[in-house]
Amino acid sequence: MDAQGRGRAGGIDPADQWVFDPKTGSYELRLDQAEEAGQASGHSSSTASTADAPAAPPKPRSTEAPPGRRAVPPQRGGGGGGRRAGAKPATGRRRPKPKKSTKKKVMLWTGGTLAFVLVGGSLGAYLLYQHFNNNLNKIDVGVDNAAVTKGPVNILVIGTDKRDGKGNQGYGDEGSVGHADTTLLFHVSEDRSNATALSIPRDMITDIPECTTKKDGKTTTIPGSTGVRFNESLGQEDRDPGCTWRTVEALTGLKVSHFMMADFNAVKQMSAAVGGVEVCLAKDIDDPKSHLKLSKGRHKIQGEDALAFVRTRHSVGFESDLDRIKLQQQFLSSMIREMKSDDTFTNPKKLYNLGDAATKSLTVDTGIGSVSNLTKLAKDLSRVNIKNISFVTVPVKDNPAEGKNHKTVVLDKTKSDPLFAMVRDDVSLTEVKEKEKKEQEKADAAQDALLKGPKAEPGSVRVKVLNGSGRIGAAQEAVVWMQNTKGMRLTSNGGNAVGGKKLDKTVLEFAPNQADQARRLAEVMGLPVEALKVGKADAAPTAEMTLTLGADYKAAGTPVSVPTPAKAPEGIQKVEADDKNICAK
Repeated sequence: MDAQGRGRAGGIDPADQWVFDPKTGSYELRLDQAEEAGQASGHSSSTASTADAPAAPPKPRSTEAPPGRRAVPPQRGGGGGGRRAGAKPATGRRRPKPKKSTKKKVMLWTGGTLAFVLVGGSLGAYLLYQHFNNNLNKIDVGVDNAAVTKGPVNILVIGTDKRDGKGNQGYGDEGSVGHADTTLLFHVSEDRSNATALSIPRDMITDIPECTTKKDGKTTTIPGSTGVRFNESLGQEDRDPGCTWRTVEALTGLKVSHFMMADFNAVKQMSAAVGGVEVCLAKDIDDPKSHLKLSKGRHKIQGEDALAFVRTRHSVGFESDLDRIKLQQQFLSSMIREMKSDDTFTNPKKLYNLGDAATKSLTVDTGIGSVSNLTKLAKDLSRVNIKNISFVTVPVKDNPAEGKNHKTVVLDKTKSDPLFAMVRDDVSLTEVKEKEKKEQEKADAAQDALLKGPKAEPGSVRVKVLNGSGRIGAAQEAVVWMQNTKGMRLTSNGGNAVGGKKLDKTVLEFAPNQADQARRLAEVMGLPVEALKVGKADAAPTAEMTLTLGADYKAAGTPVSVPTPAKAPEGIQKVEADDKNICAK
């Protein structure tokens, strides 16, 4: 199969090799379809040369199946192996189970589009196309996570400004090494009910941690940088996506699961593969720098126009990168809708073109460095409904160090801290699962009651402190602070957590008759309700509670956790993926 020629080999269209199977309700790859087509073609071309030859006797029809196909049983009723004429039909057979509709089957199989649109969505339909594996590029970033995990998923999506590829040299900065021009962290909740895509401004001033790169078997350590643009986390100083990975983790406090990186060709080829992406403009735009020229209203764009749309910034808003991010969020939302449409899912040729375009322009980490693993990830994320996907820009403000003529921005921590906390704790930015939300609120109210009531005197609090924070000496530090500063003399250091495990969250375990002690300790340590675990049976009068420090314990005297906000901060830039009424101004 010729990948460069869209899979045509010997005049065979790859889409013709996909056959709809009514038994499964999905398309299946039948390579013998191509063989039969080729044989039929060869037969017809040789007809003229054999016209004068004596006709051969017809061969009896074989019931033996070609390789990869089921055998066809002989017909009944006429003779051979059929039942006798006049015989009663067999009884007692089970009724066939009702099959899922074709549409539902296809949606279940290919719903993994949400794995991420910018660089490729559902690859399930292409599992048998081995050449897609050859399209994929992989980079070892020193982290080899499994393709699918049970907890939350954080996919780092990087669009570079590298000008490689046909027709891309004319976009300025021709010699760019490929910086992190467009970066999103796509967070999917643990229960797969919602997702939040955090857009990170490229001109945000931040710190880039030290990182290591691997190339041609050689490992290189690249020193960190302080107070530089975020986009320098890739390309600059030969940094690879692993450096951007670590920068994002340090910035947000979220653990990245996988990365996907694409260039300009991804936007051009994938928008064309789905037949165009609808966008909306509130005014005419003629931007000679991005080559975008569109009139006011709605347009379906693809190829060069699509790339120009996501690159333009000098004709919208205040001509800043933040305004460009709004266009990208509109474009990606629309592409998600297009890729999840029936017109795409039920069209084998369109699916093939989409997968081919995605994998050709895609670079990923080793954990998802095969079509098979990408498919597993896509299917795992397919439960997210498009109406529960939010795009939000990381809150920033003008860089005060630059005065009025600012060209960069800095993190607005008053808004970014609560936003990052919401994402880390799987709090949706959309209203989802209302019934479960009310049940959770009821459970939270019951937990809140644990903090209400009498508190024991500090000198009466008996607690054993275990260290599961991952930081050496944390338990002893906490004990000394509680004894010397808070008057809790009956505290002790219990050493490392059970099994030497590292915990993400601090936990306080106590008996019902120790509730007053637990309330006092929760107040002193700044423990959230979620950290309190009450047992069923009362404890002996001199028994100790157990406090296991987690990674959220930072230092003695610092509250363990700040309550997670119930809603997003006011004034942040947010777009819902299901909103079709967004028009660029």
